Amino acid sequence: MSGNSFGRIFRITTWGESHGRAVGVVVDGCPAGLALSAEDIQKELDRRRPGQSRASTSRREEDRVEILSGLFQDRTTGTPISLLVWNRDADSSAYDLLQNRPRPGHADYTYQIKYGIRDHRGGGRASARETVGRVAAGAVARKLLEQRGIEIAAYVTELGGVSAEIPPLDLMQLASIAESNAVRCPDPVAAERMLKRLEEVRNEGDSLGGVVEIMADGVPPGLGEPVFDKLDADLARALMGIGAVKAVEIGAGKECAGLKGSEMNDPLLWQDDRVVFDSNRAGGILGGISTGEPIVCRIAVKPTPSIGRRQKTVDLAQREAAEIEIKGRHDPAIPPRIVPVAEAMVALVLADHMLRQRAARI
Repeated sequence: MSGNSFGRIFRITTWGESHGRAVGVVVDGCPAGLALSAEDIQKELDRRRPGQSRASTSRREEDRVEILSGLFQDRTTGTPISLLVWNRDADSSAYDLLQNRPRPGHADYTYQIKYGIRDHRGGGRASARETVGRVAAGAVARKLLEQRGIEIAAYVTELGGVSAEIPPLDLMQLASIAESNAVRCPDPVAAERMLKRLEEVRNEGDSLGGVVEIMADGVPPGLGEPVFDKLDADLARALMGIGAVKAVEIGAGKECAGLKGSEMNDPLLWQDDRVVFDSNRAGGILGGISTGEPIVCRIAVKPTPSIGRRQKTVDLAQREAAEIEIKGRHDPAIPPRIVPVAEAMVALVLADHMLRQRAARI
């Protein structure tokens, strides 16, 4: 299976299956001398960990990271950093009936068609469990970005049709409010409505989708390549590569199609001997290169496909129509738990482009 690696200079390879012995990641290309500890990585893994609230699966995983290589005396050595997390609470019994019956909305059928074999336990490699490696690697990238004063945060702006009013606060204040509730929404009133809607749908054996906004503040101008490796193109690829993401927006996104040029363009201004923009409908990127304004991305996340309602499918062994009612432990809505994953993917892209920028000019 190819396609398990991401990045050019700051490059990662994730590995492992949902119900295998462990999951993890190898990070290659991280510069030597970066201060890094298991606690730095654990902090992000704890945010992703299942079983923390009513908005997540009841699967209980400690998700304690082990650093196998790439560090000496709490600093990176420039060699590959191998990170491992053991699977402790996998229960494969609920998936036995699904071995020959692909779940609607899942990658069961497409994996089977492509490879002729698949690990049906918990979705195998196609499970959200794979994102453990992304978040662990993203934590390393974030440490690198911190050296340049770059901050990244994400939060839920819509869940099940309930939209939030984003208060005019700085990024870290928004992140702090979002982290204080189960649905990771920076609007406490909307958060309560989202949670109530989630409980209603969960009781019906169904699930919800939503929208997550990701922002990166402090990104210097000049990151990104102008043709095929545009910064916004790489961000879109990174975010679209997360399971359950069905659409990506940068800046004004699809709204730009209905604007006039005079409405879409961001005026340039002089301020304290530097160029700033009077607005940010470009989302911090022009011509594939960062402008110095905050980078703004949004992702549309589909409802969790594993639901408790009876659904139509086929039996691949018997070659006939069938029905399934999915058991097991699943998130009733993916957006709250996708927040640290989306942050990690943005961090990986920015870290890679920051290192690439060192070779762009003398």
